Amino acid sequence: MAGTSIPMQTNAVNFDPIAFSDIPGWADDDHLAAWKAFIASCGPVLSTSASGPKAGEPAYKQHLLEVCRLALAQDEAAGIRTRKAARAFFERHFRPHRVAGAKGAGLLTGYYEPLLKGSRVRTAEFPIPIYRRPPDLVNMVAESERGAKSSAPTHMRKTERGLEPFPTRAEIEQGGLAGQDLELMYFKDPVDVFFMQVQGSGRVELPGGEKVRVSYDGKNGYPYTSIGRALIASREISAEVMSLQALKQWLRANVERARSVMWKNESYVFFRELTGDDGKGPIGANNIPLQPRRSLAVDTSFYALGTPIFVDAPELTHATKTGGFHRLMIAHDVGSAIKGPERGDIYFGSGDEAGRLAGVTKQKGHFIVLLPVSDAAKPQAAGSAP
Repeated sequence: MAGTSIPMQTNAVNFDPIAFSDIPGWADDDHLAAWKAFIASCGPVLSTSASGPKAGEPAYKQHLLEVCRLALAQDEAAGIRTRKAARAFFERHFRPHRVAGAKGAGLLTGYYEPLLKGSRVRTAEFPIPIYRRPPDLVNMVAESERGAKSSAPTHMRKTERGLEPFPTRAEIEQGGLAGQDLELMYFKDPVDVFFMQVQGSGRVELPGGEKVRVSYDGKNGYPYTSIGRALIASREISAEVMSLQALKQWLRANVERARSVMWKNESYVFFRELTGDDGKGPIGANNIPLQPRRSLAVDTSFYALGTPIFVDAPELTHATKTGGFHRLMIAHDVGSAIKGPERGDIYFGSGDEAGRLAGVTKQKGHFIVLLPVSDAAKPQAAGSAP
């Protein structure tokens, strides 16, 4: 696969080639952990691309699929088991590129898998439902593109009159889905349910002690609205102290007003229970198994799922022991709020500590994108469109 790199231009953002030695912290990273995250995405990426290239995909995606096939073959042959070998693989089959031309500094946030107590049946202790995907819900875009294309409805409702908007969060919580037997599980706290929807997954401890996982299975089609920004704008919480924990505290301290504030986010997520191998861990877009601190949610109008992206965030100091965040990650997920060439959401893992780290992550950062090398690619000028 040695050959020439593939410069790329997407949405007026250039990707300029650099040397691996120019990447801050490249030599010190755990490339084997990044390799394992890359391998985790290769199978799902290849299976969802079996029908061939699609319009609007990043130009390098077909070459990325070639690298994935090679990586899976090497993994099956037990060819890469050390950091040194993993680093050599990335350096042989990819070339690093800085993002050039983006407006403003990049932004890194975090997400996680919450652990909540819940019940399969409604009780006085567990009255708040989450819902299965309704049978009349229709995707207007691929789920992997719902973040990139959320300016228009991503989902609609199929009716006898044709496609219509689905009920909003407020309408659903006031009985918009009642009587359809769509309730999947029940929880204690509407605030917990709201944030499980924002995270897109959850691990649920049932009354008997059994733990199961639920994951995103569609939404009502409305764009995501940050209620944190709404509370900052209304001066309820200052921008300096805003965090996931501060937002939860405000909502629980203002019970009467909290419901109307949460309704400002009209987006509503539906869930499915993960079973079998899928239930062993949380999953991202296209059923890619998420890897703590190696999985990154991105804007798929710029990056194909499975793309290795080195995140350089010197100010993100709370997530590592050494200070700063300099790590090769893999594009594994999407999100309605993730828009732009240097906008990323870091998956921190499961439970309260992961939630604490995710909740205070809002730092500047930059992407160094690893684009695949191909013998078939013709040399091109840096930043030119392929």
